[in-house]
Parts: sequence; structure tokens; C-alpha cells
Amino acid sequence: MKIAVAMSGGLDSSMAALLLKEAGHDIIGITAELSAGIVSRHYGPPAAPDSVESARALAGAHGIPLHVVNLEDDFLSLIVEPFCAEYLRGATPNPCVNCNALIKFGRLLDRARALGCEAIATGHYALIRQSAEGRYYVARGKETVKDQSYFLYRLSQESMGSIVFPLGGFTKEEVRRMAEERRLPVAERPESQEICFIPDNRYDEFIGRAAGRVPAPGDIVDTGGAVIGRHRGIHRYTIGQRRGLGIAAPRPLYVVRIDAARNVIVAGYREDLETASLFADTIHYMKETALDGKRALVKTRSTQAPVPALLLEESGGITVRFDEPQIGISPGQAAVFYNDAIEVLGGGTIVRGLY
Repeated sequence: MKIAVAMSGGLDSSMAALLLKEAGHDIIGITAELSAGIVSRHYGPPAAPDSVESARALAGAHGIPLHVVNLEDDFLSLIVEPFCAEYLRGATPNPCVNCNALIKFGRLLDRARALGCEAIATGHYALIRQSAEGRYYVARGKETVKDQSYFLYRLSQESMGSIVFPLGGFTKEEVRRMAEERRLPVAERPESQEICFIPDNRYDEFIGRAAGRVPAPGDIVDTGGAVIGRHRGIHRYTIGQRRGLGIAAPRPLYVVRIDAARNVIVAGYREDLETASLFADTIHYMKETALDGKRALVKTRSTQAPVPALLLEESGGITVRFDEPQIGISPGQAAVFYNDAIEVLGGGTIVRGLY
């Protein structure tokens, strides 16, 4: 099979390419230029090694043809600009979810097919399966800590028939060990925890520069509405945040709500973060095509262990009723629904917590 491997120059994509090549597939590398130009416009040339050059070095060393495609315009309009807009309205968006659906397994898959490839492969730690009814779906692979199924719930049925995840049957440590055995230079490279277009996780600074405006300071109020302090712009705060409020209190205070319309941050105690339910819209169905009344395990953060809940479909979305109250439910984040086998049933975007 002729497969295009999305190569970033890192450990996971490099091993995905080598494993497929060793299995006898006809492999080409495809590297997308996404954010380097965007970052350079705001911060100057990056200090870290260029991913295109890293991918080119790996591909050249192993006889893999590499194609570089520039998708910066699409990345800016589909990922970066909506990300900034969501932050400016008080939400906490997850750009990786949209990037996977729209860029990596959208635009990049189109380029792979144009190059004559039957499939595209990446270094994601997840599996793609097909149900007895013929629906494709994502499931957690062997790796549990670095499981990436949460970020993939928006993949389309059409795209999943052409996606390969070679690392789904391995743990991260097994992949690193295989890279060491093959003496890959990337074997010991530390893993990035950052969003690719935001240097050093400086969200507030990037959003101000990219959006061309800095949100005004405003009031911090307690849950009763009394003013207890001042904030420095709502884009600097997320639900559940404890540090940076600058308010002396007998107990730790947290951001419990962000009211962008009034430019107000609501602060409260940890118990004020507890949420019995949430409402999500923009629902995407994956293994299932109906979820009303179903029991599911739900993740509202990528690093969270899934928790049991009841799903209730209603006009415009799904209400998730948790068995036990949850904390840190943030509008803009994804709520992803799993069955007991940790297979993705579907998911949506959190609109609000229901207290």
C-alpha cells in the first residue's frame, strides 16, 4: 500500500514511518508547514530546531521521499483565528481537536491522495476500528497515559477509512525503545507539551498580538456578586485557575466563571467549581449515531480519567449528567463520550456547566 506519513521530525512520526517501511509499504513523507511563519511574524525566528529540517534529515537517512506542503493560510483561518476569538469571549478552546479534523486529516489527507497515496499515517497513540454496522471509530490503544483518542473524536467517516495509526499497538516507552534500537537521533528528544503556535505557553501574549487587541481589565467578583478585586483581561484566565488572582482570602480562590459580556471574572472556593451536569453542542457522532439515554464514560479534559454519566439528547446538543459532581468544566473544551471499552461514541463542545 502507498501511504503518506505525516512527518514532523519528532519521535512518534519518525517511528510511524519506519515501522510502515519495515512492514513493506510504499512510504512517502509529507510535512506540513503550519505555524512557523505565524510564530515568526509575532516573535521572530524560533530558537527550536525547525521541524521541516528534522523531518528532511530523517527521511533522507532512510530513503523516504519527502514532500513539504504549506498550509499556513488554512491553519491561520481554521485554527489560530477561531482559537483567539474563543479566548476573547471567555472560552477555553482546544485547537488540537480542530486541527486533527480540519488540517491533518482534512487538508493534509487531500494532499496525500493527490500524491497517489491510499492512506495517511501519523504517530498518534490510538486505534481506528470498524463496527459490525460498518462505522469507523477511534479507540484507545495500548498506551493509556498518552492516549490521544480525545483529540480525534471529530474525524469523519470518510477520512477514517484512509487513516493508519501504526503506534496504536505500542506504549510510548516501547516506541522510544525501538527508536533507540534504530539509533534515531530523536529517541531522546524531550516531548513538547505546548500548543505549536504559542511559544512557551504564553497564551495571553500571543492572543494579544495575533488578535491585534488586548482585552480591558475588569472586576473580579465573588459568587454573590460583590467586587473583591481586579483582573488584567479575561483572556488571561481559565475555569479552575487558582494562581494570578491576587486576592487575599482565608481559603484558596479559584476562577469559577468568566462573564465576557460584562468583562467580569467570578471567583469562588473549590466547592463552587463543582458541576452536576454540562451542556455540549456541535455534536459529532462516531461509533454511535444516537446517544439519548445512554450511559457513557465522559472526558472533559485530555488528561482526565473518564467518569460515568448519563447522556440526554435535546434540541441543539446533549446534556451530560454526571454520577458525581465534577470540577473545572470549561466552555470551549471538548466533552468526549466513551463506552466501557474506551471506544469513542462521539463528542461535542462544552457550552456551559449546569450547577
